[in-house]
Amino acid sequence: MTPATGTATTTPPVTPPAEDTERYGVLRRLLTAGLLAVFVAICLADGLPTDRLVLLGWVLAALALQSLGRGWRALVRLLADWVPLVALLLLYDLSRGLADGLGLPVHVGEPAAVDRWLTGGVLPTAWLQAHWGAGWWAALASLVYSSHFVVTPVVLAVLWLRDRTRWVGYARLVVALSAAGLVTYVLYPAAPPWLAAKDGVIEHVDRISSSGWAVLGLPKAGAVLHSSQAQVNAVAAVPSLHTAFAVLTCLVLLPIARRHWQRAGLVGYAVLMPLVLVWSGEHYVVDTLLGALYAGLVWALVPRLRLPRRSRTPVPAS
Repeated sequence: MTPATGTATTTPPVTPPAEDTERYGVLRRLLTAGLLAVFVAICLADGLPTDRLVLLGWVLAALALQSLGRGWRALVRLLADWVPLVALLLLYDLSRGLADGLGLPVHVGEPAAVDRWLTGGVLPTAWLQAHWGAGWWAALASLVYSSHFVVTPVVLAVLWLRDRTRWVGYARLVVALSAAGLVTYVLYPAAPPWLAAKDGVIEHVDRISSSGWAVLGLPKAGAVLHSSQAQVNAVAAVPSLHTAFAVLTCLVLLPIARRHWQRAGLVGYAVLMPLVLVWSGEHYVVDTLLGALYAGLVWALVPRLRLPRRSRTPVPAS
């Protein structure tokens, strides 16, 4: 009889054959490329979607494709991570739309007065529109303005695929910044420049954030953007969350940007967004400064949500 040694044997994990792994990898890349092509075609035909639910639907579809060949647990993890986040962001959108119906007075003249004080009596939006209207700039401005609706979902998706720890931190920062903006919208409803001009409180300025789509040969995209703008809370102007999320994206990605051009692009985006917003009549300078401040405060005052430079639990990319 052979004596027991007391050492338990373990069965090595079963791994799929290399050819199956490669086959699924090719399939994921092909389907993702097809989905991206369909998205681009729809954008060219009907304009860039600005509805959060639609955009998140595209993102979840792309992420679901990355689960092919990785078992049902990968899909369960996708749903467990994203469904609560989507629910919170949709709740924010609903609450933001209702915030202007609470009966609080809308501040129309004060933001304009602050801008004049900051610039020695000149209203920056009016001055920019009078002196800066080249076609190339209008096209760039529309692209930068519209990128707000796409950049955050895309960054969330990429981080989820590559570094779940960093994704968790970024997702929490996004929710915290949205909540801070919502509270301010409720307590301090304020009219943007285009609305103040429409009411005759300031000199004439136009709302031209969608004008560049015509320059790009996509007038329908501009019409879709203009239509979607009419369906949101018009007095949710302070702070500028367009600026806030551009700055937050810069703060989140700068620590992991390895090349100088990447860092320059991130900083340039955070600077260009408020310039576009002021020029297009969407926000005052003070709105954008407060947006940048909100992003910085969320980043600095919620230390548990700050992201490490290097994650210890990376998620393999497709």
